[in-house]
Amino acid sequence: MRVVFVPREGVDLYSALLSSETSREALRFYQPERTPMGVEVTVASLGSALSLASDLRWYVRRYMHDVIFEVSPGTFCTADIARTIYYGREPVLQKSWKFRRVYTFREGMLVSDAPVKPGAGDGRETPGQEEEGATGIEVWCTEDQYFGRKGSDGEDPRVTSS
Repeated sequence: MRVVFVPREGVDLYSALLSSETSREALRFYQPERTPMGVEVTVASLGSALSLASDLRWYVRRYMHDVIFEVSPGTFCTADIARTIYYGREPVLQKSWKFRRVYTFREGMLVSDAPVKPGAGDGRETPGQEEEGATGIEVWCTEDQYFGRKGSDGEDPRVTSS
């Protein structure tokens, strides 16, 4: 299982995380890697991924656009969906999800975060992803995240940790 920390524009997230004693302490049992999607950490379980994201919540709010979780091979979701799965409110992981966004990355930075239209394919054929050096992934999200609405506290729900 992987958790991917997606940096905000202009942030060298890998360096920011490794330069802080607090984040190094949270990451001490893991091997963070710089990837085309940001900083990726392999963990043993969804629970440990959620715990790590929670431990890094100050960095999530300050330096990151989002935290995404690979809940099954090739299936990524937001923290809200990951918590729903973890706490058993979604007992069966479905093959498809109604609310999806496509994140497109280039050179370790997020260049596009767009909703997938209902009834569209898997989202990997979204315009703009064919560009050289771009990588796109489909991310399951909540209805509010799909429509780009903020949470009730005014925070972007995609970066809120427990």
